[in-house]
Amino acid sequence: MERPEPIYRQIHDQLQNLILSGQLTSGTPLPSIRSLAQNLSCSVITTRRVYQDLENEGLIYTKQGKGSFVADVQVDQAEQLKEERITVELMSVIEQSFQLHISKEQLENIFHRLLHEVYQQPLEKGEK
Repeated sequence: MERPEPIYRQIHDQLQNLILSGQLTSGTPLPSIRSLAQNLSCSVITTRRVYQDLENEGLIYTKQGKGSFVADVQVDQAEQLKEERITVELMSVIEQSFQLHISKEQLENIFHRLLHEVYQQPLEKGEK
C-alpha cells in the first residue's frame, strides 16, 4: 500500500525534479503563487511555502512585482541536491526493509533487479 505524499511534498518534488532535470531552464517564469494554488486546488499558504523552500535551495528567485523564475543552477549544486534527494528516499526504503526483517542480500537483489528493469539491462550471472 502506497503512502500518499502531502500536497506540499508533491508540488515541491515535482518542481524540484523539473528544475534539476533541466526541463525548466534558467529564467523560466513560474506561475504565480495564487494561480498555482488555484490550478492545484490547494491553499496559497502551501504554494507560498513551496516557493520559499525552492528559493532557499537556490532553485528559484523572485522579482518583486514580476513573479518567480527558475534560477541559474550550477551543475555541482544540482548534483548535490539530486544526491541528497535520492539518499533520503533510499534511507527510507532501507529503514522499512530493516523493520520488515529483509536481509541486506534480499534488499540488494531487489534493488539490482529493479535497476535492471528500469534501465533494461540483462542481469549478470548470479543475480536474481
